[in-house]
Amino acid sequence: MAVRDPFGLMFSGATEAGFSPYSQAVHELQCFVGDPVGSVDRAISADPGFVMAHVFKGYLFGLATEREATAVAQECHAAALPLAATPREQAHVAALGHLAEGRWHDAARLLEDIAIDNPLDAVALQVGHQIDFFTGNARMLRDRIGRALPSWQSGMPGYHAIIGMQAFGLEEMGDYVRAESFGRQAIEIEPRDGWAQHAVAHVMEMQSRQRDGIAWMRADPEAWTKESFLQVHNWWHLALFHYDLGETDEVLKLYDGPIYGERSTLALNMIDASAILWRLYLGGVDVGDRWAALAANWAPKAGAGNYAFNDAHAMMAFVGAGLEAPVKILLEAQHEAMRGSDDNAAFTRDVGQPLTEGIKAFGEGNYSEAVRLIRPIRAIAHRFGGSHAQRDVIDLTLIEAALRADDTALAWALTAERALVRPDSPLSALFSQRAANLSEN
Repeated sequence: MAVRDPFGLMFSGATEAGFSPYSQAVHELQCFVGDPVGSVDRAISADPGFVMAHVFKGYLFGLATEREATAVAQECHAAALPLAATPREQAHVAALGHLAEGRWHDAARLLEDIAIDNPLDAVALQVGHQIDFFTGNARMLRDRIGRALPSWQSGMPGYHAIIGMQAFGLEEMGDYVRAESFGRQAIEIEPRDGWAQHAVAHVMEMQSRQRDGIAWMRADPEAWTKESFLQVHNWWHLALFHYDLGETDEVLKLYDGPIYGERSTLALNMIDASAILWRLYLGGVDVGDRWAALAANWAPKAGAGNYAFNDAHAMMAFVGAGLEAPVKILLEAQHEAMRGSDDNAAFTRDVGQPLTEGIKAFGEGNYSEAVRLIRPIRAIAHRFGGSHAQRDVIDLTLIEAALRADDTALAWALTAERALVRPDSPLSALFSQRAANLSEN
């Protein structure tokens, strides 16, 4: 029993009854809309022996960066292991096994091999692309898709997702003109493609095109928000444009509305909430009880120790709320994580642990210590994942710490550096002025 898809790929254990909801799940993930878990569950219900349905569900949970979700990914791997599978599908099962055990790089390599042999395997490409994002591998964000792109043509199912991913990879490698072109093409094909929408937003963020970014995000919000599980992150991008312009009231309005009005407990949403509040905190903005509400939702995850990028954003909330107990739990969990055998041990050791300690030091007013801890990790911060736009909070924290520590030479150097990279940013100008004032005093 098997089904062959429009690309000629074989799906073992599938019938049309199961393959239809599976295809829907893949499309939903490609657009970041709907309920791909619900769709793939229907596929499994129809065809319990459908190996790729179990694998796909495992990927969804394995990419969630939540400890509880990882357990589900492991269950999916166990369910897939004994099922009949082609060599391509067996490689997917093995990749899921690595991902479920926190071996992100091994999973990425297997998915790379699958896509080299099968460049029309959209799932291998997208899951690999997401792993490249979570491991901060900018080159592979570009090249994993670029290798496969010649095999794809406009009109193929999911083509928008391929060029949307290509857009993001190009952006992370600084190829902004082509990135924007690919992203806009993807949106013309599929306006609901949240990843392509966000790729163009990234271009405008990195180029400090705040007004263009606001226009881009506000042009058709219905398209990228309806049933989208990436919408919080895309609203965050809109908030970043307003933040750079100094429009604090608009940032808080977005925070209280679409970013964190529903007070999500999902780590991926709380990261965005922490990241925008911390930027305001660095600027001395009083955000009231917002920190307390966010920290309360981070607190149960303080001891997770499974993804250092999450830890850093949880620490922001705990510091902002003035909490001590979850800070202690988080730091203990990080020390335990560094003794582990998965990739997060290195994520934490290289970047996550010094960064969270640096955030803590900043919150305590120990700005020189924050500088000491954060400065060495800037050049390697990509190792713990995220995008340039997300990791910019590290630079912002370091600049603010240097200014507050009255470290005139370093503040001058860092602000000059930022002014070169983001010459059109009002925030760059503000930092430069503050550094100049420090020099005069």
